[in-house]
Amino acid sequence: MKEAYVIKAYRTAVGKAPRGFFKFKRPDELAAETIEYLISQIHDFDKTLIDDLIVGNAMPEAEQGFNVARLISLMGLKVDDVPGVTVNRFCASGLETIAIAAAKIKSGMSDCIIAGGVESMSYIPMTGFKPVPNYNTVSKGKEDYYWGMGLTAEEVANQFKVGREEQDIFAYESHKKAIKALENNKFDSQIAPITVNEVYLDENLNKNERQNTFKKDQGPREDTSLEALGKLRPVFSATGSVTAGNSSQMSDGAAFVMIVSEEMLKKLNVDPIAKLVSYSVAGLPPKIMGMGPVKAVPKSLKQAGLKMNDIQLIELNEAFASQSIAVINELKLDKDIVNVNGGAIALGHPLGCSGAKLSVQLFNEMKQRKLKYGMVTMCVGTGQGAAGIFEIL
Repeated sequence: MKEAYVIKAYRTAVGKAPRGFFKFKRPDELAAETIEYLISQIHDFDKTLIDDLIVGNAMPEAEQGFNVARLISLMGLKVDDVPGVTVNRFCASGLETIAIAAAKIKSGMSDCIIAGGVESMSYIPMTGFKPVPNYNTVSKGKEDYYWGMGLTAEEVANQFKVGREEQDIFAYESHKKAIKALENNKFDSQIAPITVNEVYLDENLNKNERQNTFKKDQGPREDTSLEALGKLRPVFSATGSVTAGNSSQMSDGAAFVMIVSEEMLKKLNVDPIAKLVSYSVAGLPPKIMGMGPVKAVPKSLKQAGLKMNDIQLIELNEAFASQSIAVINELKLDKDIVNVNGGAIALGHPLGCSGAKLSVQLFNEMKQRKLKYGMVTMCVGTGQGAAGIFEIL
C-alpha cells in the first residue's frame, strides 16, 4: 500500500447566505478561483499531472449542477486534461472527497488529485428547488427520513437532555473563540482571496460595477451576547430550544486540498502537510442524525489503532449547539481541544464544503501548535456520521 500526502490546502473566507458577500458569486466560480489560487502556490506546476478533481456538494443542482466538478476543472485549471466528479454525502461531502482521493492514491490508481468541496446556499436553497419525498414511505410512519435538520436538533436536545441555556452558552463561546481567532489573524495564511464583481444602482439609479476582494470570514458577531441569544424564539418547535442563534449559519464557501503519492511528492520537491490516517462513516436513526459522530469516531479510532487520548485537536462541525454538546458529552471529549477557533455556529456551515474547510483549519492550527494527531468529524443528514483522523507531518 502506497502513502498519500496532503501538500497544499486552502479555503475561501465564508460568507453569510443568502445576503452575504458571495451572494453574487456563483459556486462554480468560487471553487474554480480557489483551485487557481492553490495551484499558484506550487512553483511551475504542470496542471496536466492532476489525475482527477473530486468536488463535494450537498445540493448538486442549478448553478451547482451539470457535474459541477468537471466544469470547475475546466474553469479553474483551464486545461481539458483533468476530469472531474461530484460527490454528495451532505455535510460530510468535503471530507468524503479527501478520503476518496487518499484511497485512490494509496491503491496506486492515481498520483495527484485535488479534492474538496463547494456550496452556495445563496444560490441553492437547503433542500434544493424540488424536494420530492417518497410519500409511500412517509405514510408508513417514516416521516423522519425527510425531517429538516432543525427537527432532528430538537429531538437530540430532548433525548439527551440538552437545555436552552446550555445551547446558548455554547453558541456564545463559539462566537467568542471565532472573534479572537480573527483578531489574531489565525486564518489568514489558509484563505484564498476571492474577488467579487458587484452591480449596484447609484442615487440616480444608474447601473455601476465595483470589485471587492474578500479574505475574512463574515459570520462571527462581536455584538452577540447571552442576553441577545436568550431573547431569540425557537425556530422549529414552539416549545423547543433550537433557535437561529444556537444553530449553524447558512453559508457560501469553498475549500480544496491537493493530495499526491510519494513519487509525485519527490517529483514536485515539496514538503507534505499531513496524511489521512483513517476515515469512517456510520449510520443511525435519522431523527437523531446529530449524534452521527458518536458512532463514526470510535470506528475511525479503531481503524487508526489510536485511542481518544491520542487525538490532540478536534474540529467538530457545529450543525447545532444541541447535537454538539450531546456528542461532546457522549464521547467524553476534552472541551479544550474542540473547535478552539470557534465552529459553524459562528463561522458558518457551507454544507458540501465544510468537511474540507474544517480539514484546512485543522492542518493550520495543528502546525502552529506542533501537534501530531487531529480529527475532523460531523453529523450527516438522514442519520449518518463521519470522522477522519489526520497526522500532521
